[in-house]
Amino acid sequence: MGICLSTKSSPSNKTTRSKRLTNQSTNTHSSTRWSRVRSSSIKREKFDDAVIHEHALAAALLFQQQNGAVLPFDRSSSLRHVPGGSHSKRQQPLLPRSSSTRARSLTDPLLHPQQLLNQIMLKLEICIMERASNLVYDKQDVNVDELEVSQIVLVHGGGFGAWCWYKTIALLEECKFKVTAIDLTGSGIDLFDANSIKSLSQYVTPLTDFLEKLADGEKVILVGHDFGGACISYAMELFPSKIAKAIFIAASMLKSGQSTLDMFSQKENTNDLMRQAQKFLYTNGNNFPPTAIDLDKMLLKDLLFNHSPAKDVALATVSMRPIPFPPVLEKLSLTNANYGSVRRFYIQTPDDNAIPITLQESMINESPPEKVFRLKGSDHSPFFSKPQALHKLLVEIAKIT
Repeated sequence: MGICLSTKSSPSNKTTRSKRLTNQSTNTHSSTRWSRVRSSSIKREKFDDAVIHEHALAAALLFQQQNGAVLPFDRSSSLRHVPGGSHSKRQQPLLPRSSSTRARSLTDPLLHPQQLLNQIMLKLEICIMERASNLVYDKQDVNVDELEVSQIVLVHGGGFGAWCWYKTIALLEECKFKVTAIDLTGSGIDLFDANSIKSLSQYVTPLTDFLEKLADGEKVILVGHDFGGACISYAMELFPSKIAKAIFIAASMLKSGQSTLDMFSQKENTNDLMRQAQKFLYTNGNNFPPTAIDLDKMLLKDLLFNHSPAKDVALATVSMRPIPFPPVLEKLSLTNANYGSVRRFYIQTPDDNAIPITLQESMINESPPEKVFRLKGSDHSPFFSKPQALHKLLVEIAKIT
């Protein structure tokens, strides 16, 4: 996500008070609810895209209406990050039923807000899994047993969440890759308040925790989109021996001593759309630096999804979260011995309105990767606008020896 400081942005005095979940799911084999698209023995109704939109919107509205209440959303198929790396087990209680044994509906006033939220999010997950299962796959000739590494970790960009990769996950898993999509702190369905994030290390803790827990000798391919590029760079410096390749997709690919804000400031006069869309949040008061950046929902399509399907834009509009500001300010410390030892690849998005192609080329020229690919006709979000083409490139890069 491009960041442009501008006096046109009006401070917001609203303070969000969401807290990090302290309860974790019982499934310790999955990093996030999106780590795999699973089949279910539950009889499902066939949800269409309008229902996806409705449930996502309901969940978003419920989040906004809690007035600071902590909603301990907990699912057995999910795994959340907790400070200190500790996890507690908790079994999700069954939703109460009426005396007629009828399951309560989403509009039943007797449902506790937590139960209502859980029910909405369950519906939303099923919708997205159903949608992914209906994708028309262009199957690749891939024998994952012959690949050096067949495990791929997807890291979303600023404001996004693991949800944005649902098409990519389905396509890669169809080719038998092992895929994990991470929800960074305060992103996706992680309820930690983005305004309370103080550093890049705090923001990327779910990713670094995942890498730290890999077995000795186990390696992954890291994929970072947008601000996720800075996040995977940070991880590459810490865990170079666990990362076989790093793929930057329309992403911030920084030099040592550079912050994401530094990079975008070089081209700030070329991105008026970003300047118009961004809204700085000042939860510590107007006399202090911004705590987060939100984006004008009315401008999201033009900025991020100018070639993406309307149904995916609708999903993103109700799912995106504020971007924590301190990590954007933080300068990376990268060394040749660690970061420089990981093979890097860059995927360009020529029709990108958030990180213009000129800025992408500038980053590539200043810190050349091993190889550069270009997704013709892609906007800033190729996982929506060009999912098949993006999938082919990810497979191609995985095959490079």
